[in-house]
Amino acid sequence: MSSPDLYFIKQQFTLGAYPALVSLPLPDSSSSDYVPTLLYKIRAHLALGDAASALVLVPSDTENVALRAAAALARGEEGLETLRDLCVEIEGDEDSEDWEKEMVKVLAGTAFVRAGEIEEALETLGGEGKAGDEPAALLSQIYLSLARPALAQKVLAPVLKANPDALVLQLAESAISLVTGSQGTSGEPYAPALSFYNEQVANPSISSAALLVGRAVVRILRGELTTAQSDLEEAESILSRAQCENGTSDMLAAMVVAAGLSGSKKARLIRLSSQHPSHPMVVDIGAKELLFDECVSKFQVPPRAVAVA
Repeated sequence: MSSPDLYFIKQQFTLGAYPALVSLPLPDSSSSDYVPTLLYKIRAHLALGDAASALVLVPSDTENVALRAAAALARGEEGLETLRDLCVEIEGDEDSEDWEKEMVKVLAGTAFVRAGEIEEALETLGGEGKAGDEPAALLSQIYLSLARPALAQKVLAPVLKANPDALVLQLAESAISLVTGSQGTSGEPYAPALSFYNEQVANPSISSAALLVGRAVVRILRGELTTAQSDLEEAESILSRAQCENGTSDMLAAMVVAAGLSGSKKARLIRLSSQHPSHPMVVDIGAKELLFDECVSKFQVPPRAVAVA
């Protein structure tokens, strides 16, 4: 997976340029780039929440373990057993390449996290031997979700030291910076994350709404609401031109936060709730509303106090 074309495709996927990847033409099936290109295209569809289109792309007779894992991930919980079987199969597989085996673990780990099987995901990704770039990046994100930034950094640090130019590792490092509020050498809050996003947004060969949303989140945390809203509007424009409604969930969630801090979030929240009802922010707010209503129903107004002479 080292040709110039594949390098650019991998860069697009890592930086969230999913709409560009789903419209990418595939190379000839006899090309060595065919399977990895097809895999990134399938993963782009999955990242946009379009499992049906992802499944259509997987050849029904494929023996490739990475493609079979991608198909299993697209099937949701129905594919979990297949992924478990594939993780066992690759242990003694001498025919598949190392990157394909690594991809099976990444896709399986992703599926397990989605299903709430966190321990299984950690075991799958953190097996024997040195973790690859993408498994290490995914492991660090899982630890962040568990509020364990020190463990996330511990997993990421040796891999990042060995391969400091890997974009997927730099992206994971920026996520740790967001959680910890790292100042880097500049002394400004969230500086490492802002530096990463500024550099990638300036790349003229990549048009990614995800990058703009990421930078907007950093700017929201820094209190820079005007520039954050500008990034979000640009991200919305990119997704609108690509006619990519499925890619708007994180953008809308960031818009809700930015609008809430400026005092007007209702319209944004209604849009997020209607278009992406399963988004974590929508689910969390819904749960809190139910809890509030339950508490209100149990609250009894005490009798009015009467003054005693």
